[in-house]
Amino acid sequence: MDRADEATANPPTPSDPVVRTPCGAVRGRYEKGVAVFRGIPFAAPPYGPHRFRPPVPPEPWDGVRDAGAFGPTPPKPPYSDAFGRYLSDPVVAGDDCLNLNVWTPEPGPGARLPVMVWVHGGALTRGSSAVPVYDGTAFARDGVVLVSFNYRLGVEGYGLFPDAPPNSGLRDQLAALEWVHEAITEFGGDPDRVTVFGESAGAISIGALLASPRTRGLFRQAVLQSGPPESTEREKVRRLVRRMATKLKVPATAAAFAEVDRALLAETQAEVGRRATPILGGPAFGIVVDGDLVPRDPLEALLDGAAGDIPLLMGWTSEEHRLWLVPTGLTERIDRLGAVALAGAMARCHCGPDVPLGYRIAHPDAPASDLVGQMVTDYLLRYPLHRLADSRTERTPTYVYEFAWRSLLPGLGACHALELGFVFDSAEVPEAAKLAGPGAPRELAHEMHGAWVRFAVDGDPGWPAWDATHPVRIFGGDGDPVVHGPRDTAMALWETASTPLEPATPPTGTGSLLRGAVPLSTVRRLRRAGGVGRRDEDPLG
Repeated sequence: MDRADEATANPPTPSDPVVRTPCGAVRGRYEKGVAVFRGIPFAAPPYGPHRFRPPVPPEPWDGVRDAGAFGPTPPKPPYSDAFGRYLSDPVVAGDDCLNLNVWTPEPGPGARLPVMVWVHGGALTRGSSAVPVYDGTAFARDGVVLVSFNYRLGVEGYGLFPDAPPNSGLRDQLAALEWVHEAITEFGGDPDRVTVFGESAGAISIGALLASPRTRGLFRQAVLQSGPPESTEREKVRRLVRRMATKLKVPATAAAFAEVDRALLAETQAEVGRRATPILGGPAFGIVVDGDLVPRDPLEALLDGAAGDIPLLMGWTSEEHRLWLVPTGLTERIDRLGAVALAGAMARCHCGPDVPLGYRIAHPDAPASDLVGQMVTDYLLRYPLHRLADSRTERTPTYVYEFAWRSLLPGLGACHALELGFVFDSAEVPEAAKLAGPGAPRELAHEMHGAWVRFAVDGDPGWPAWDATHPVRIFGGDGDPVVHGPRDTAMALWETASTPLEPATPPTGTGSLLRGAVPLSTVRRLRRAGGVGRRDEDPLG
């Protein structure tokens, strides 16, 4: 359903809620007992003179603007058929794509309710606030004002050019947070009780926002789901832009790219980067250090104490890697390569053979795909979050979780993004079943969603804060809900890991595990196999 059809199906009535924003009044809808406002612009359309530039405020409007339907979504390529089976990514046409949505139980300045602001994932190349799983009704039902927004994606938001400032998509996120700080009181929210939460690329974005001095005072707490604080090497981004420029036969400048049709730009972006994944690496769009909004690498800044007064809730799923490997058939290819694939993982993780050897000893019967997947996930995600949690034990509380419930669909397990329908308590939405399967446990959704609400309301999700014993709340597991140090053995491998230039000596009898492998060529073989997609093919990234 496009925006016009949605508005026609849900026409305004005199009893609908009206709220004034900094640029004009908007009329929402009452749905399931909560007030919903969709498609409110927080910045001007990022086209014409604003293309590849930082966001600017929208033009004010007269009268009452209808906010009954989701606004336009940023340009993006569709998911491949392999991932489209599991994930929804609606497209709403139009230029005014820098818009946001609000779900509130009590519109009006007197309520002063806690606010949660959602930053969606999608590898910084896909996704939007219109994804049905991100419905904010359950949060509003439970006394929280929920805000979700769009931001520029791919080359439009994260291209690196000599004639344009970097990180435009992240600057969109900052503008949305500034809008919340200025406007949310009229929707019943308290601007001093804002919690930002995001998954995958959304969590990576929050890591950068946490470390940025420009966000001070815009939020009080943060949730990082399956995404670490990080920055991307500028050369990786430049390489992808240059490949696009070659394909398009234009200079690698913002001025030249602005002359290219948006649909062609998105199509070219997907095509030139299709042979890499988070597991295998490769050129990718990402947040770069810019000396301004991102003055230094976010993880380094946070480890040094930045945002040390902001409570954090963060975690991962037990089998993140399965969403990257199963839909494409890469699982079977890695299993066939066996020890050679483990050597490729060494190159991806910049480690010596002692690390994959440690994983094999700990899991002697696991297939190579699970060892590679867990190893790379630990390197990219769990180990950085462990380090961040350890650095904060003497300061503000940090809470860590793991989502262990396994999808009812074959092969997916407790994969990346599976927890989203549980966090939003939106399991009844048909799109949630595309990943979880039919009949996902509602009690688990109430449990996990309730923890996020408690964190937003009073800063305590309901289990012990991180300390020297490393307590982790396991959602959907078979044993105790709180386990101490479940990943400590694997994390210890990274604490003592040798580099490829200084390989450890394998114990007697196990040297054949990695014998004869050529790591970099292995990574290239895996990227070429079957045309596997890059991070543009990564479902959330």
